[in-house]
Amino acid sequence: MTFRRDSRNRLSSVFAEGHAGWADAGEDVVCAAASAILQAAWVGLTDHAHVEVEGKRTGGRLAMRWAESERERIDVQAIVATAELAIVQIGRQFPQHVRARTGQEV
Repeated sequence: MTFRRDSRNRLSSVFAEGHAGWADAGEDVVCAAASAILQAAWVGLTDHAHVEVEGKRTGGRLAMRWAESERERIDVQAIVATAELAIVQIGRQFPQHVRARTGQEV
């Protein structure tokens, strides 16, 4: 999973692809946990913060990005930073199955 930041170091997008591979499909609690966190972030942005999210969610892949004008908002920062922290924590617990990268946008 990749959490991207803009030139002002504000979280700006998230991209996740693949499955954790901790267990068989449908039994993989590591994959389910990571997926639930990212889905919750999407819902938090759209339904709680009322931010338009560009992107798509399909089997094994999630991409989301929000407008630059929304990135200073405390609620937006809290939602996406919490998701990032949670994914990083899962990555520490299951380093062979979840990799979280953070960095600047290209």
